[in-house]
Amino acid sequence: MLEKLRRFFINQRQNEMDEKYISVLENEINEELQRKIGELERIAEDITKVLERKYSRIFENQGKKNLRIWICRDIDGDEIDDITAEKCLEKEYRSQIAINYDGLEFDNDFYAAIELWYYFGGYFKGSGTLYDLSKNDLENDIEETLKTLLR
Repeated sequence: MLEKLRRFFINQRQNEMDEKYISVLENEINEELQRKIGELERIAEDITKVLERKYSRIFENQGKKNLRIWICRDIDGDEIDDITAEKCLEKEYRSQIAINYDGLEFDNDFYAAIELWYYFGGYFKGSGTLYDLSKNDLENDIEETLKTLLR
């Protein structure tokens, strides 16, 4: 079951990179982009609160207690509790929607994530990938991920 989920998310991630994200070159990373990232993260935060309430009981009925959906932010893989979108233009900043629940846990990682913004620093030049709200339905993408976790 876990191997099936892992393969699903690997394949889903590759397809999403092709369809769901805007590539951002380093010279396009500016204050306007910072504003867009902040707005995307605020929208995502609102959606996660609604979906967490909606799906908590459904997950509990399957023995998957304490569903949690949140915006997880890190810089170079280090989660920092008080980090906000204000830091999104720092190289290696990443924000994603994380989904976790109490169940079979093999480590402290969460079960699923949908990336919102990632600023890859690179050795000489950086670039970023931004979830494209204009072409995609974030709420639907989160719900599809939740439904997959329920299978």
